[in-house]
Amino acid sequence: MIIILFRILLLIAIVFILYTAYKFAVNPRRKLELARDKKEFYFHDNKENTKENFLMTYKGFVFEGEKYLGTTEHSFEVVTINVSTHEPERLQGLDREDIYFLEQEILIRYPYASIEWKYPINRLIIHPLDDNY
Repeated sequence: MIIILFRILLLIAIVFILYTAYKFAVNPRRKLELARDKKEFYFHDNKENTKENFLMTYKGFVFEGEKYLGTTEHSFEVVTINVSTHEPERLQGLDREDIYFLEQEILIRYPYASIEWKYPINRLIIHPLDDNY
């Protein structure tokens, strides 16, 4: 009887370890950190929750986007996104083409959004209506 009980407990422990390893492997925060370390692009977002900010990493930089819901002609959509970086002092090497790439990736996911970049990134962007570009 004790041997059967021990086998059941051992089986439960193995299942628990496998479940924990699976949850660790598919954790989006871990994938974000791996992409940041490898200096790759990764976009972490929960599209169903408009109150939750999205995170993206590109070339080792981490950006956070605040989504704001608004109305379009036919539905409620995310219409404004404010993007900032966690560590603005580390932005050395980021150029205008990188910012435009990130904007395109955001617009793929949120086509009705207008993107506003926080300081210091907004100094790098050329707006077509500006006189001094």
